[in-house]
Amino acid sequence: MDLSGKVAIVTGSGRGLGRAYAEALARHGAKVVVNDVDDAAEEVAALVGGKAVIAPVGSTETAELLVSTAVEEFGRLDVLVTNAGILRDRVLWKMTDDDFDAVINVHLRGTFTCARAAAVRMREQGTGGSLVLISSPAGQRGNFGQTNYAAAKAGIAAMARTWALELARSDIAVNAVVPVAATEMTRTIPAFAPLIEESERTGAPLPAWVRRDEGLGTVEDVASLIVYLAGVKGVTGQAIGIGGDRLALWSHPAEKQVEFADGGWTAEEIASKLAGFEPETYGIPAPVAP
Repeated sequence: MDLSGKVAIVTGSGRGLGRAYAEALARHGAKVVVNDVDDAAEEVAALVGGKAVIAPVGSTETAELLVSTAVEEFGRLDVLVTNAGILRDRVLWKMTDDDFDAVINVHLRGTFTCARAAAVRMREQGTGGSLVLISSPAGQRGNFGQTNYAAAKAGIAAMARTWALELARSDIAVNAVVPVAATEMTRTIPAFAPLIEESERTGAPLPAWVRRDEGLGTVEDVASLIVYLAGVKGVTGQAIGIGGDRLALWSHPAEKQVEFADGGWTAEEIASKLAGFEPETYGIPAPVAP
């Protein structure tokens, strides 16, 4: 896919998945504004021929700085990838206000402020664009010890659906990506940590069953979806998963089973009816070797 002439911002792109996204976009011809909280942004920007912005996302000031940098350096803005993120994992009864607020600020507020600034610019240009919001399986299913992260990532998927409606007339696509890859963040997940550590220790790729059944692979495995969404037309409001050898379209929340009672329901009637419902599963299943 040829992205020549397009300008992209990738938040949190000094390392990990964000770096892979920035490099892939640049390889396909896009100019990239690289963002992170330290000098890693400068290193990646030099590598891809882009421009670095060293600043934490979350504030309106950072969001507007990112957009103005894209416009001043490259003349326009076509793509925003909201990848920046942190983890502060703790079970509910041990999670502090600061743990919760820090993650919500970077993931959820950072996505909101950056997308708002990008949407303003894209609407002014009048030539459409693409907002690629990075969600997570934790936001789709929940995950032990990740109250803050799961809530933020679920909110990001909801914002993608909402903004797809609001920005449709401006030809601005909005999609959520649900990636799984071996990174410093996924290393903290107990189910994946041993697999990643063994692969890094031996230099061997992750086992085929991990890449296929669990959808866990390298950061480069995910980057192709970002390139696709940066250049495709007519795809919006979707949550698309990718990782390893796996590509998936996530369903949106929907009523699974509906019953009616004339005049409304009593608690006893609800209890009787729900006893016949098949409950939904929840949580990210632990990897199971074949």
